[in-house]
Amino acid sequence: MINQLKRIGADSLLYAFMNVGTKLIAFIMLPIYTMYLTPAEYGALDLIDRMTSMLTFLIIFGTDSALAYYYFETKDAKKRLEHVRNVLYFRLSVVVVLFLLVVLFDQAIAGFLFEDMVYLPMLYLAMTVLLLDSLVVVILMVMRFDFKTKRVVIFTVAKMFLIALISYLFLVYVAQDPEVVLYGRIISVAIVLVMLLFMSYQYLVPKINWSSMKEMLKYATPLVPASIAFWVIASSSSLFIQYFGTQSEVGIYGAATKLATIITLVTSGVQLAWRPYSMSIKDKPDSPVLFSKVYYILLLIGTFGLLVIATIMPWLIGILGEEYESAYQYVALVSAATFLNFFYLIISVGLFFKKKTGVISATFGIVALVNLALNFALIPPFGIWGAVISYLASYMAAITFIFSKSQKYYHVPVSYIKMVIIFLTTIAGIVWILLIQTGDMPAVNMLLAWAAWIVVLLLTRMDKAILRS
Repeated sequence: MINQLKRIGADSLLYAFMNVGTKLIAFIMLPIYTMYLTPAEYGALDLIDRMTSMLTFLIIFGTDSALAYYYFETKDAKKRLEHVRNVLYFRLSVVVVLFLLVVLFDQAIAGFLFEDMVYLPMLYLAMTVLLLDSLVVVILMVMRFDFKTKRVVIFTVAKMFLIALISYLFLVYVAQDPEVVLYGRIISVAIVLVMLLFMSYQYLVPKINWSSMKEMLKYATPLVPASIAFWVIASSSSLFIQYFGTQSEVGIYGAATKLATIITLVTSGVQLAWRPYSMSIKDKPDSPVLFSKVYYILLLIGTFGLLVIATIMPWLIGILGEEYESAYQYVALVSAATFLNFFYLIISVGLFFKKKTGVISATFGIVALVNLALNFALIPPFGIWGAVISYLASYMAAITFIFSKSQKYYHVPVSYIKMVIIFLTTIAGIVWILLIQTGDMPAVNMLLAWAAWIVVLLLTRMDKAILRS
């Protein structure tokens, strides 16, 4: 068990380094974007990013999870290559179909997304990025499954660095316009793709096995509604804010959600390492106990990070400029929802092991409808706060049901009650910190939130749960 923990920890550390690098690059670029783009222009960029994130879910179509399952089910190198080609060409086919739909309905789509049709060309630029990045993502995914962690880290960081550098140069020397950011992405992804193809050209051989493709899609298809539901929960609020408010408010909310991804500095390395490792050790007799330790450790690290974000955000937000200052108050609670979006992948192992992924789709499908109803009810009277509450409440409901179902198929010896108490204590602490920051109380009172969190950890005996053999 110790060796497995060390192995997961080592790759998680490398992936964490990769994500720290990429997120730091993104954080450095965020104030640059807000310096050169108005809230309305940044709102347009945020809307296009949310649209492409939805299309990315459709392009993936659950094939990431399917490939992870079948890749580790077979030891035949030729069969593995066959699975990779199937996924690659399936995703490219979906991109082409989506591109044609944008060509046919570009005016309608642009009118729905933006306040001004001047942003219409961004649709075509975004689709070009999706086309190129679809190839890059599949190649890096296979490298991750082959535990070529260093290569994944190098190419991922290189892609983000090039995007940041070229986008910055374009903003400074070409035009202060959101379109040039997308041009920077296209050039950067194309450069990385060319380098990757020298090592992975065999994936592009146009050879598809329709039988194994059908088998893989049978596994993947139940995850598609869940993917669309993820987008609804995470991104539809921006469209409601646009409709009931302004594109500038979308920019403020977009800046807050970008800053909220700071929590992924803690989680994303584990997320990338978790799927291949959990799949590879799922049949070992001591795996459930190992998983329980991972559950607890990640919860403690995540909730600690959330309190840190809430505490420092008023000082950190200054990097974005005065126009974006109000965004700080939303960041910590959005980060909490972002953490749950990660944590559900960890605590739902039973559903993936037993091919019960349809439960995830059904759950998030229902929660997405609830999220839409909450957005409609809360955003008109409460604006951005309505979006934040809807986002967090949706993930809290989803993760509770998914965990209970996963435990039925693959029991992990953890106390969900203890985990809920720790998380809710953290949320209460964040709210308390926000009340102090927006009111007249002394800042030292924020220590009460930290004290409550520590007391709860002691009462729930997390140390005993983690150290047990």
